[in-house]
Amino acid sequence: MPLPPARVVRVVEGVRTGLQRLARALAPAPFSLLEMVQGAMLSQALYAAAELRVAEALREGPLPADRLAERVGAHPETLQRLMRLLASQGVFTERKDHSFALSPMGAALAEDAPMSMRGIALLMGHPVHWEDWSHFVEAVRTGEPSLPKLRGMSAFEFLAAKPEYGEVFMKGMGAMSATETEPVLAAYDFSRFATVVDFCAGRGELLAGILKRSPRVRGVLADPRAAESGAAEYLAAQRVADRCEVVTADLFGPVPGGGDAYVLKHVVHDWPEEQALEILRNVRAAMGPRGRLLLMEMVVPDKPNASHASKLVDLWLMLLVGGKERTAAQYGQLLAKAGFRLERVVPTAGAVSVVEASVR
Repeated sequence: MPLPPARVVRVVEGVRTGLQRLARALAPAPFSLLEMVQGAMLSQALYAAAELRVAEALREGPLPADRLAERVGAHPETLQRLMRLLASQGVFTERKDHSFALSPMGAALAEDAPMSMRGIALLMGHPVHWEDWSHFVEAVRTGEPSLPKLRGMSAFEFLAAKPEYGEVFMKGMGAMSATETEPVLAAYDFSRFATVVDFCAGRGELLAGILKRSPRVRGVLADPRAAESGAAEYLAAQRVADRCEVVTADLFGPVPGGGDAYVLKHVVHDWPEEQALEILRNVRAAMGPRGRLLLMEMVVPDKPNASHASKLVDLWLMLLVGGKERTAAQYGQLLAKAGFRLERVVPTAGAVSVVEASVR
């Protein structure tokens, strides 16, 4: 299904947010607050359903709780109570005979569903993730990320030292990232560039999408883990490997030259200003005078009280790594310090925007 224009999505989001606020305003304030506070328990319920693979078990049709419990290896009554809650939230559907069926949201919990949310559900409910957030108040008090103090190492080192959780974390991030690829491709025209360098590109999902949409564009995938991430195999499977070079490049080291556009997707927001500037200046050194820098980031709206995913992710970054989401004005200031000029911010149908900058 084609994506609607970003402006249409913003209008729909505004209406939905307005209705949510109206619903809360119509209830006594303590009750509305109580509903928000209990959201953490709903995350755990979704985690349980994802872990048990309930969505996969219901693919062939509705099942009563006892038969569903047999399929997923759960206690029948307890599973029925879990499903009753999730059905009340629209994740599943409880039928008149009290059997349970998939809804569109429930189907998205299956691992192989298009744009699956299973990975992010497993991350949000993971015990390690919850332990991280239990120290959030310290980050607010001190202005410093609390995870390094809790773990005795940086977030990136911790993920490497705990590969089982690291895999859960990366799959969760991948699920979120996958929701942004099509909106970016629909909102921004990459076909005007001869060579696009995707820096810290992971496997290269976005770059593959760019190359498939723009047959004359060549790509360079640069990533610290390029050799072990499966990038070459992924690009070959996407049938764009003949137009894409895969290179290993350190995050704080030299950046491959020769690009007309340099893409950094959710890279800058991970770092405090000093490190963010180092990354940007390295990119600036690799660029020609007519090059374009394209940051794919959630841009915090300036409008007071505006609802936006960036405001929640911003707190997560504060907790884990000391990074931050920025407003358009803050990006302009950061880019100027690194030798760039902010040209425009291109909104997409998702939460992410394309921050386009030129060389000063």
